Amino acid sequence: MTEPRPTSPLLQSSRGLPDFKQSVKLKYVKLGYHYLITHGMYLFLTPLLALITAQLSTLSLQDLHDLWDHLRYNLISVILCSTLLVFLCTLYFVTRPRPVYLVNFACYKPEEARKCTRQIFMERSTLTGSFTPENLEFQRKILERSGLGESTYLPEAVLNVPPNPCMAEARKEAEIVMFGALDELFEKTNVKPKDIGILIVNCSLFNPTPSLSAMVINHYKLRGNIKSYNLGGMGCSAGLISIDLAKDLLQVHPNSYALVISMENITLNWYFGNNRSMLVSNCLFRMGGAAILLSNRSSDRWRSKYRLVHTVRTNKGADDKCFGCVTQEEDETGKIGVSLSKDLMAVAGDALKTNITTLGPLVLPMSEQLLFFGTLIGRKLFKRKVKPYIPDFKLAFEHFCIHAGGRAVLDELEKNLQLTDWHMEPSRMTLNRFGNTSSSSLWYELAYTEAKGRVKKGDRTWQIAFGSGFKCNSAVWKALRTVNPAKEKNPWMDEIDNFPVKVPKVSAI
Repeated sequence: MTEPRPTSPLLQSSRGLPDFKQSVKLKYVKLGYHYLITHGMYLFLTPLLALITAQLSTLSLQDLHDLWDHLRYNLISVILCSTLLVFLCTLYFVTRPRPVYLVNFACYKPEEARKCTRQIFMERSTLTGSFTPENLEFQRKILERSGLGESTYLPEAVLNVPPNPCMAEARKEAEIVMFGALDELFEKTNVKPKDIGILIVNCSLFNPTPSLSAMVINHYKLRGNIKSYNLGGMGCSAGLISIDLAKDLLQVHPNSYALVISMENITLNWYFGNNRSMLVSNCLFRMGGAAILLSNRSSDRWRSKYRLVHTVRTNKGADDKCFGCVTQEEDETGKIGVSLSKDLMAVAGDALKTNITTLGPLVLPMSEQLLFFGTLIGRKLFKRKVKPYIPDFKLAFEHFCIHAGGRAVLDELEKNLQLTDWHMEPSRMTLNRFGNTSSSSLWYELAYTEAKGRVKKGDRTWQIAFGSGFKCNSAVWKALRTVNPAKEKNPWMDEIDNFPVKVPKVSAI
């Protein structure tokens, strides 16, 4: 089920993010190198150990015998050498970061009864009686250009006629999604719920009491001393925030499993008003969720799929325009929705550019870094009219999982990062098949890549997501083994041969 990588021409878009080439800020490049230098001790010790090993390899048996005789009668030298050796070993084992492994993950696939074609979407929207004819036509145009296909899913409460959004239905949706993904994950990994030491659940717009994490603990009877966290209001990038939090917790809790659940809840957050900035969310967001099992146990390395290499988080919340570009609020009639600012694309572009610039020094080959850094210094310090050099991230990563938030952002990222249709395929097909499932979309994309048989041992995958606040976050994973799709169970497997599909710019309903 493997396939060649075509080099299709880049798609063009008239709307879009700012051109990354025109305004790279030096401080974010320095921040990336700061992250790199924090691991400077390992960069220094590695060649030193190699030099010592090479020197020892040149010694003969007689040399070693003479050295032993010398040390045997020199107690001070023995004590000093032993003390230094113990100190260096202790320093290494105390300061080295624990490796974090992704044992496996599962994405929830709703039942067929929850499937919502675009025609059903328009019919249900009309039957609610909440939308004016002008705004029904507006939703139709958005949907026709969204990149969504005919097989996305919506919860029962939204599809009912009339719809019945309420707390009970929202809890029902949350339980179906979370427990569906978790049941599959526990089956895949053979890990017992009682073995979980850390639990992190992220859902931006639905935060009941007891919390979603408490619902999981109660349902699976997790142990009493579990470290549980419930992240709310952090947007579509919250999934990678959860991964970063789990990584930090696994550094201080040895021999632990961390369970991350990423989802969004549609039931109580469907907008029934006529503010167009709030209607866009109805057209894009769909039902879905993912569960991810992380471990710092060395014994889990052999069966894990990936090792977490880097996480980079960018937060633009200090800027008022960035802070307010995605806001949950009431419209002029008192109906609650999520308002999208006209500045959203510009804000997203700035956050993405900052994150990418910071990540570059950590992942790019030295040749790319020298070319980029040289042109940047020439432009910024010497005011030379040098054409900006955009590093080729395809040299750093084999696979790209870009948050399937909307077609326009995917088009612009493809152009700015000079990616091919092959690299963008997981994101575009996830948007087409499942819609925008918020923070879980990255895992549907990785599941697509696995289902296509593309993941080989040593491959590097870049996950990048952005969300309200405004935030942009990245995670870099390295495959520990080749993933055999014949042995996989994920939401794509029973239909993967039907993909990719051609997604036209406008698909009439």
